[in-house]
Amino acid sequence: MSDTSRPRASLRTAVVWEVLKEALDRRVKATGRDVLDVLDTGGGTGKFAVPVARLGHRVTVVDPSPNALFGLERRVAEEGVADLVRGVQGDAQGLLEVVERDAYDVVLCHGVLEYVDDPAEGVANAVAALRPGGTLSLLAAGLGGAVLARALAGHFTEARTALTDPAGRWGAGDPVPRRFTAEQLAALVGGAGLEVGSVHGVRVFADLVPGVLVDTEPGAVEALLRLEEAAAELPAFHAVATQLHVLGGKPA
Repeated sequence: MSDTSRPRASLRTAVVWEVLKEALDRRVKATGRDVLDVLDTGGGTGKFAVPVARLGHRVTVVDPSPNALFGLERRVAEEGVADLVRGVQGDAQGLLEVVERDAYDVVLCHGVLEYVDDPAEGVANAVAALRPGGTLSLLAAGLGGAVLARALAGHFTEARTALTDPAGRWGAGDPVPRRFTAEQLAALVGGAGLEVGSVHGVRVFADLVPGVLVDTEPGAVEALLRLEEAAAELPAFHAVATQLHVLGGKPA
């Protein structure tokens, strides 16, 4: 991930991908199997499923959108990993109606909890799909990042509304139904019976830095990524991250 020509958009996924890749490598060593079974719930068109499949793992993508699954099918064909990725229509609430229990080494639940009616149920379903010793990768919208973004944009009333709203919303026009703190996500993971592993802040700076600065300054994208990686594990920056990433381990 050190290519200096990396597009700025990759800043949104680079930190999560590095943590996820390390988790996959650990699971390979723990199981002694080179090919893992991975479930990507809410995986859409395969933003994570495709690179996971490129590593040689089998990926099942569950998504409620037929259009997203069509895009996934086209994408995996273009990337040459169609034999490793399958798409299934479904959602987090009915996850166990479309996938088996205790069948996956790693489950990705990225950008899902913001939209489900019951986040605890969503996590519980994801955990039920994990094999003993498996890993849950949970990515969700962070409260602090939204508050900071609204304030820096001059929308101070909306920033205060998000700060005090139980769901972390800044108003009726907010497109995100729910946001979380790192403590809330860790509690959901722990409450589902998992051991909470690493917690990372994602997009701590990337969404705040003017695009023209990053796009025109030589080496800026690489330098910003290094900064994101350095800040991601520090608890002080979890409070202002746009997204929060939590790893949880299912007892063996």
